[in-house]
Amino acid sequence: MTGFRWQLLRAGRFSLDAGSMMGLIPRVVWEKSVPIDDRHRVQLQHNCIYAENTDADGNTHRVLIETGTGNKLDAKMRKIFALQDRWVGDALAEIGVACESITDVVVSHLHFDHAGGLTRLCKDNESPDWVGPGSDGAEINVKRSFPNARVHTQQREWDDAIANRSVMTRTYYRDHLEPIETQVVLHDSHRPFPAGLPIDRDMKPRLSAMHRTTEVLPGVRVLQTPGHTWGQQAVLFDDDAGNTIVFTPDVMPTRWHCGAAYSLAYDVEPYTSMISKSWLLAEAAKHNWVLVLDHEPGQPCVRVHDDGHGWFALEDADVAQAKAAMEHA
Repeated sequence: MTGFRWQLLRAGRFSLDAGSMMGLIPRVVWEKSVPIDDRHRVQLQHNCIYAENTDADGNTHRVLIETGTGNKLDAKMRKIFALQDRWVGDALAEIGVACESITDVVVSHLHFDHAGGLTRLCKDNESPDWVGPGSDGAEINVKRSFPNARVHTQQREWDDAIANRSVMTRTYYRDHLEPIETQVVLHDSHRPFPAGLPIDRDMKPRLSAMHRTTEVLPGVRVLQTPGHTWGQQAVLFDDDAGNTIVFTPDVMPTRWHCGAAYSLAYDVEPYTSMISKSWLLAEAAKHNWVLVLDHEPGQPCVRVHDDGHGWFALEDADVAQAKAAMEHA
């Protein structure tokens, strides 16, 4: 089977509190390299991927990796997050792909800024697939954004999302979970470490990353990267240029988070997130993967190499698939 043709999608800018994005790292350390606005927010991006391939049986797979926030947040929340008036449906339309043609959606986790785009607001002439409370509690009419797609997530992530197990009280919304319940395909990939095992800072998983992946459709694999959430996953595929592309979730959302201790205040387990980042970067350097960082506002496609001081450095990955999308940064 040949590799996937793919395209980076920019599904809209948004901003989050800079201190929350940098976790326990003091402001005096990061403020010289991280630009902030007058409300102390850092501008981020919803990075997604569209990938297409035809398998040995002649089946065409049109795959969307990540969906961003979508278009359903109320006006107050949109202002808080400085949310651009743009969603993944706009990005797909710009490359001539209809939402109805998507066969599979793979989300890293189910927080609203990653999975909110699974559903959208109804247009005036449409009948809703779901009616219920939106982000402000007011009733909204919702349609499934990708009505013909399977939605792939980890079993643990789905269970936590439905139970609202999160540091944040408002990130798993009913309006992007309940409407797509019949579309969900749940996976249970190998954990990096056995449950209950004490993990030292320099420990590496016994099995390599590729031995812990789960194939969710021909040529597309997922890999558990816990820490930000317990069920978070990275997404891997080989492209038609011979690269292994790894969509990297909030284990390292931007280039600023390459350092070992740089994590998010939103992480359920910052220590676990640090360990996940360590072995993920080691695997990326060893195998020359192209990482696509989920919230990087600049060039999100990077390769990893040893920095000569016991850690890792990032360099731009020269992939044509990112260039057109950067125009919407």
